[in-house]
Parts: sequence; structure tokens; C-alpha cells
Amino acid sequence: MKWKVKLASVVTGAVLIAGAGGVYAGININEQTGNEPSAVSGSSSHAESTEQQSMEGMEKVQQVYQMIQSEYVEDVDKEALWEGALKGMVDELDDPHSAYMDQETASQFNQSLESSFEGIGAEVSMVDNTPTIVSPFGGSPAEEAGLQPNDQILEVNGESTEGSTLNETVLKIRGEKGSTVTLTIQREGASEPFEVDVTRDKIPVETVHSDVIERNGQTIGLLELTSFSENTAAEFEKQLKSLEEQGIDGLLIDVRGNPGGYLKSVQNIGDLVIPGGEPIVQIEDPNGKTTRTISSLDGKKDYPIVGLIDEGSVSASEILAAALKEAGGYDLVGQTTYGKGTVQQSLKLGDGSRLKLSMFKWLTSDGNWINEEGVKPTVKVKQPQYFYSAALSVDSELTQETNGEQVKTAQTMLKALGYSPGRTDGYFNEQTSEAVSRYQESVEALPVTGTINQETAGRLNQDLMEKVQSRENDRQLNKALELMNDKLTNQ
Repeated sequence: MKWKVKLASVVTGAVLIAGAGGVYAGININEQTGNEPSAVSGSSSHAESTEQQSMEGMEKVQQVYQMIQSEYVEDVDKEALWEGALKGMVDELDDPHSAYMDQETASQFNQSLESSFEGIGAEVSMVDNTPTIVSPFGGSPAEEAGLQPNDQILEVNGESTEGSTLNETVLKIRGEKGSTVTLTIQREGASEPFEVDVTRDKIPVETVHSDVIERNGQTIGLLELTSFSENTAAEFEKQLKSLEEQGIDGLLIDVRGNPGGYLKSVQNIGDLVIPGGEPIVQIEDPNGKTTRTISSLDGKKDYPIVGLIDEGSVSASEILAAALKEAGGYDLVGQTTYGKGTVQQSLKLGDGSRLKLSMFKWLTSDGNWINEEGVKPTVKVKQPQYFYSAALSVDSELTQETNGEQVKTAQTMLKALGYSPGRTDGYFNEQTSEAVSRYQESVEALPVTGTINQETAGRLNQDLMEKVQSRENDRQLNKALELMNDKLTNQ
């Protein structure tokens, strides 16, 4: 058992992660210190066989290392060889949520556990070998720049991401507050990639936002959760108490675009809103043994609750959403969630590096595994098409007779803002030019040219983002409010 003892000796700590499993590029994830994984018990003959295979494997790795070191035609970086071997083992798992992190990457990971850090504010995961936005953080530079879930990152500051690890890409994306990173994005439905400039900022850990919405004589509380950090549950409890003291008639819990985070946080929040005695989540270990977390709430809330979800709701968000639906019997409005049903442990290694490894499954209150399926809403509502529009990036001025993806994006924006371009197929005709002129006339200090330069493109991006962020255009929120009104009326 020497190899197992050696492995255990370098494991100095572990933390539980219930996030999207990728690396946070400017998003905080605070995690729970957990126990080190223990060896799986079995028959002595099986253990001896496994041990023999392990020893033979290690001897072969050592042999290859020595051969390369002594016989390879060029000089080699010895440390890089070992790092490559470690990464190769984890890559062989073919699990985008598991990763080996060298000292530099682990240091960046540690920074993401702090109360604030500098970045763009987006959860990034590896999808089909391409770094992909899982969800921008609410109010972050990434969201303000128009980045969306499922945006593929092809380049960072002109450097291709092809062949790079997820951690390497994230390190390029992160940077000092005030600096700008240019991402080349491929968006579903867009035939051509486009560039998005994101100004990095300090990302604070403000994960719960509350508000009161007066609608049809009713007072509806709104709690928006942007991630599940170490302090999220305490802040949720504080703001929920404040809403209840204001005499709310109903509560909306919004986890749209929430990339997950701290497992213990979502469990504690479950104790505040899931009916007492009902399971919040079930954790299944590699042996199939399941442990249930039961809500300690006294009874059930005396007001209706409705959840809001979308494709950017990930893992911990899905745990809460599923519990609201299955254990609470509450409605969920929006779109099917991301679909991540695994929990990782981040294991500290003695030299400052880390191993982030998928070690558990999480199951819903009813025992369902939603991995790659997601949590389905009870009331499906899709946002207006312009919510999913690409950002307009103009290298050269768009004029009549030009054709392409950027023209198509501009036409979509003009139509959404009420300036009919006549067509949205990417051909810049006279009617599109007239629509551009009418838009330019409506914007103070914007020259009326009928063409689209960088200045006009920037204003279009800004105005569309404001339209997207306006609650009156949020179909999912308004449907949830309508649903809440019906529930209160029929009580």
C-alpha cells in the first residue's frame, strides 16, 4: 500500500464545489472544507491486484521519464514532463469538471475563494474542447459587455484558445482592474465570430439582491441569487427576513444565470424555504451510498413561492430549483437549466498545486439525476429573440450594399429598438440605411449618416443592453408575477 500512503501524504485539504465545474474567470466560489477521500474497501485479492497494477504503472511512467531525459534529441524541461503526466491522467477522465492545477493556476483558484477579486465575472467551462461561457455573473463586466451562456471563446487578445487548457485560457482572461481583454466569440446562430472588449473590474461578493414589486395591490418579494458563496445563505436569510417584515404576499426566487458555487450554502438556503422534513438534496458517493439533507424549516411558508430558472442556472442553482419544484411543489418559470449533477472536491497538494476531482453525484429531492438533462420548468417561457443577440463589433464602416453577419446583428438590434430595417438577413439595403438614420437622429450628438461606424455600433449595443435589462421586457419575470397573482387571487 506504499503508493496509496504516498498519495495521501500530499493531500493536505479538500473543499466541496457545487458549481458549473469550470474555472471561474472573475467569479467568486467559496467552498466547504471537507474530509479527505478514503480508499474503497474490497477483497484482499482485488486490493493486491490493484496495488500491483499501480506499481507497474508507476514504474513505466518512471521508465519513460528517464528515457526522455537521457535519450531525447533536444533538451527537455523536467518539471514540464511531470506536469504533463499529471494533466494527462486527469484529461484521460474526459470530465470537463475535473482538472489538475499547477501552482500558478492553483494560486489563481485560491484568489477566487477570497471576498473579492479582479476579472470579467463569468463562469467558463470546456465544452467540445472549446472554452465556453456558462454564465456571466449578474452585474459583472461580462454581462455588461453582452456575453451570454454558450458563447464559445475562440481567441483571447488575438491568441487562439485551440490547444490550450481551460486554466490557461482563464489565466489570460483574468487581469488587473481597468485593463481590457478582447475575446473573439462564436455564438450559436451567428455564422461569423465577433470580438467583444471587456474591461476588467474588481468583482465583489454580493450574491443576493432583494427588491419589492407592487403588482395589482399585492406585495411580491424578489430575491436574486447571482452565485452561492460562503456568505450567501446568511445574506439570503437576512434579506428574506427583511422582506417578510415588510409583509410580502408572495416570494420570487431568481437563480437565472447563477453558475452555482458553495454546496453548503444552497443546503442552508434550503432550510429557509423548503418545507420542513422534506429532502433538499441527496449526495451519492462512488459506492452508491446516498446521504440526504433534510430541511429543518418549521412547517411551510405561509405565502406562495415561484422560482425563475434558465440555461445559465447551474449545479447549486439546480439543486435549489429542483428542491423548490419537487419538495416544495412550487412552480418554476423559464427554461431548462444547464444540467450538471456532479460535485467536485478540490484537493490541495503539498507543493501548492491542486486536484479538482468529480467525486460525488447529487440527486434531486425525489432522487433524480439531472446531469446533461437539467431541471425543467413547470411553465416554459423564452425571452424575446433580441435577448440572445450578438454584440455588434464594427471593424470597418457598414454601408449600403454591404452584406454579412454584423449587418444582420445591426438589423436585429434596430428592429428590437423600434427602427424597422425592413429585413434582417444581413443585406444592408436602403431601408436599413433609413432605419439607421432615424436611430441616429434620436441619439443626441450622434452624426446622422445612415451608416454604422464604431460610435453608432457602441450606442446600439448600449441601448439594446438597457432594453434587455429593463424588467418590463423580461417575459420570464412578468410571467412569474402573473402566475403569482393567480395563486394569490385563488387562495
